[in-house]
Amino acid sequence: MTIADHWRTLFEGWPSFLPKRGVVVTTFGEPITFVDFMVSGGIVLLERDRPDTLGARKVLLAYDNVAAVKITDVIDLVQFQEMGFRPPGE
Repeated sequence: MTIADHWRTLFEGWPSFLPKRGVVVTTFGEPITFVDFMVSGGIVLLERDRPDTLGARKVLLAYDNVAAVKITDVIDLVQFQEMGFRPPGE
């Protein structure tokens, strides 16, 4: 399984308790703040709440180009177990 597969699994399995907003950091170093998203086979469609410097409100990003996802909402760590995360040693 590649890292792109892991990002795809994360976005496709995004739990209902977690608002679909945050920041995606791309492999080319660009942070993309998003307020919603949609998924497809090889790319994620991110929606911004305001346009970037070029006027774009939507970004189509290949899963290969996702370097990190930052969650901006306050969420207890235990809730992330629904996404497959677990404490070390378990």
